[in-house]
Amino acid sequence: MSIQTVPTTPFAGQRPGTSGLRKKVTEFQQPGYLENFVEAIFLTLGDPGEGEGRTIVVGGDGRYFNRDAIQTILRMAAAHGVARVLVGRGGILSTPAVSCTIRKHAAFGGIVLSASHNPGGPTGDFGIKYNIENGGPAPEKITDAMFAHTQALTSYRISDAGPVDLDQVGKTRIENMVVEIIDPVADYAELMARLFDFKAIEALFAGGFRMRFDAMHAVSGPYAKTILEGMLGAPAGTVVNCEPLEDFGGGHPDPNPVNAAELIAHMEGLDAPDFGAASDGDGDRNMIVGRGIAVTPSDSLAIIAANATVAPGYKGGIKGIARSMPTSQAADRVAAALGISCFETPTGWKYFGNLMDANLVTLCGEESYGTGSHHIREKDGLWAVLFWLNLLAVRGQSVEQVVRGHWARFGRNYYSRHDYEAVDAAAADAMMTALRERLPELAGQSFGHYRVALADDFVYTDPVDHSVATRQGIRIAMVDGSRIVLRLSGTGTEGATVRLYLERFEADPARHDIDTQVALSDLVAIAGNISGLRHHTGRESPTVIT
Repeated sequence: MSIQTVPTTPFAGQRPGTSGLRKKVTEFQQPGYLENFVEAIFLTLGDPGEGEGRTIVVGGDGRYFNRDAIQTILRMAAAHGVARVLVGRGGILSTPAVSCTIRKHAAFGGIVLSASHNPGGPTGDFGIKYNIENGGPAPEKITDAMFAHTQALTSYRISDAGPVDLDQVGKTRIENMVVEIIDPVADYAELMARLFDFKAIEALFAGGFRMRFDAMHAVSGPYAKTILEGMLGAPAGTVVNCEPLEDFGGGHPDPNPVNAAELIAHMEGLDAPDFGAASDGDGDRNMIVGRGIAVTPSDSLAIIAANATVAPGYKGGIKGIARSMPTSQAADRVAAALGISCFETPTGWKYFGNLMDANLVTLCGEESYGTGSHHIREKDGLWAVLFWLNLLAVRGQSVEQVVRGHWARFGRNYYSRHDYEAVDAAAADAMMTALRERLPELAGQSFGHYRVALADDFVYTDPVDHSVATRQGIRIAMVDGSRIVLRLSGTGTEGATVRLYLERFEADPARHDIDTQVALSDLVAIAGNISGLRHHTGRESPTVIT
């Protein structure tokens, strides 16, 4: 074995987004493309000092190109003086498990290989991001430095060692670096057992409680199978689609009522189980479903916050709540009732890290089916499912009873997201630019029975490090608390995704059974009028409504 220095030239477009670098598999397969970005990661981190003994964690969601990428990363880590790499067996580590493993083993950081909920397979998407020592996604100062390095590379370093057997737990070496293949589930399962009342959940299943967990042929399958069926005694077959596949079985591993339609149909059937749940490609998102009722992510965060003390890991109460700006204000009402702070942040889990590290918040969530707590520094799909199981076991109620009880106490925030996917990027930018120019004139204007109280482009000042994030989404807030939010998503790989968020508060329990899209129809029309969305994008309707 020896370390090679390989000449290279920069590739355009290697700027990491909120979730790292996401591109088509075919783009990553270009000679030198992956190597360049990995080289930029290690140059940003700096080579370890003599005797530093740096440990990093590597793993991914099992999608196509995952194994190939890991072999490259291992050989490059060895060339950059890393002392030890922990790799999930089979190259598998869910995003929450990467964060858990970094924190438990005091690793320097970790490399996560995933494009989350995006489709997989040879023509699908691939992604790579770096997580820092707290287990969370790298902040902008680090990702900006990585991008700068990608634009100036002339070479990369890599060992010429052969491939590592990723399927056998144990240790091997590349150059002077130890490669340790670990059980991908063990550390994570141990943490979950400390946070939740497993005996109460076991008793729930022993009493005949039925559940269906759809892993969507993604990474959460082995975790759910081990914990739900192995540790908690759920009947065999509770976890379906549990084998991670490189193309996710041809499906779109995004746990929402559209892409998890099979689960929704099952939960609406005559013999529906008591509880349904799903997770996404890399295991950090979740969907909660009861018999005939799908729980919105915003409501799920609020309900978990209102009932946090049912779980042993949160018996002492919670310090605060954080939500992304587009997420509904349901959690704000819970925070006010509990007398704790609720922080509104930009979209992107990295913004929650500082708040958790400073002990300002315990729970956090995003409307895009992401919920989590300070136990790690990523959102955590199976964690949310286990919290709901713990809640149902303690309360002795159905999902619908829990949700309706919450609405009766706090009111209902009708909420929906309309996605316009693969829109021409220039057209999407033109729409947002035109809307920004209109913002100063909107405050005070009336649209039907709604009157605009605030119209701005969200700016976030981090209360911990005082960094400022601008242009984080356009907010149009009405006098009655209803909201319209528009932003461009950074998680797609084709064109732009325009996301329109709509929210309306209803306090009267007698009006909690209106169809969501009917309840929000006036706001949809107003949003279209103000933004000129149809004119700019040419789209008559959303690609996906959740």
